[in-house]
Amino acid sequence: MSTALVRRPTERAAIEAAARSSRPLPPVPVILADLLAAHARGDRHGANLCAHLAVRAAEGTVGEQ
Repeated sequence: MSTALVRRPTERAAIEAAARSSRPLPPVPVILADLLAAHARGDRHGANLCAHLAVRAAEGTVGEQ
């Protein structure tokens, strides 16, 4: 049985890898419907993710300025 270390990407490497692949965002009304559903179920993490996704979809840009 080997005890070799498993290499895991750092946060920076993961962000760079995600930045290389563009994924189309769903329409804002769909995201807002998901936001309302998450809020109705008390899913704070899901609501937070949907809120951030809605801003990204509306703005068209990602990252700090």
